[in-house]
Amino acid sequence: MKEKPRIVFLDASTMDAGDIDFSPLRQFGTLILHKTTDHNQTLERIAEADIAITNKVILDREILQQASSLSMITVCATGVNNIDLDAAKENGITVTNVAGYSTSSVAQHTLSLLLNLSGNSHRYSQEASLWAESPIFTRLTYPMVELSGKTLGIAGAGNIGCLVGETLKALGMDIQVLARKGSLTDRHPEWPRVDHDRFFSSSDAISLHCPLTESTRHMISSKSLELMKPTAFIVNTGRGELIDEPALIEALQSGCIAGAALDVISQEPPRPDHPLLEGNIPNLIITPHSAWTSIDARNRLLDGIINNLRTFIAGNPENRVI
Repeated sequence: MKEKPRIVFLDASTMDAGDIDFSPLRQFGTLILHKTTDHNQTLERIAEADIAITNKVILDREILQQASSLSMITVCATGVNNIDLDAAKENGITVTNVAGYSTSSVAQHTLSLLLNLSGNSHRYSQEASLWAESPIFTRLTYPMVELSGKTLGIAGAGNIGCLVGETLKALGMDIQVLARKGSLTDRHPEWPRVDHDRFFSSSDAISLHCPLTESTRHMISSKSLELMKPTAFIVNTGRGELIDEPALIEALQSGCIAGAALDVISQEPPRPDHPLLEGNIPNLIITPHSAWTSIDARNRLLDGIINNLRTFIAGNPENRVI
């Protein structure tokens, strides 16, 4: 690698709201920051780069084969679905990621979504103009569900899923985990691992934290939704494609389940007419992939990027995916 590598950050705005100082990255080479990069700009921007930093920009086989100077990609996220790992390996490109930076933030947001669903807070807050009409102020229009004594089903009992389970256990919920082939977690052996049908039929709330793979894609489907209680909730702060969205919309509108809260959807950014964004599903809460975005998490993410650059340039890359 040249003495001062050329470092290109393709989508810096994904982690910066004007409150992140990227200057520590300049110690490793010439830094070029782009707020966003669309697919048509990607190759031009990394054509002479030695190191590319990306959160969401897709680096596919066609681009990687033409980026002849590229020796490293550091993904400022845990998931690396936006990188063609086979093509990177074939072209001798090291790929690193950052894990664990957002555990507290995502777990907190997951709890917030479930608490809002169970208390119908989102529906009451939209009707503040009606509150004065009640002579006792208290409104009983929408039911509040007490979570204590209910069963939380966790799909993906890694760091985030376990923190969510531990916190909701303290609120009195019983915890169970979806038994999945290939799952390596052995934390909380006291939480029952249950099969697919029992998991969906017996959980009062389901929280998704598993990675997106061929086996988990559309794990929330018409089949699994039909097994669920009509009083049950789904919260997804994992990956959008864990859910078959048309099936979920039908289940919400028909009353097959009581509600859902999503921080992720299958297409990001969504098209303007995306049916989940039309605002006509009152038992749905949706947030714009913001669960991980606390300033604390984003600063930890920056620390992870710095560590990945430092160790790569020193010849001993850490957090290496390939």
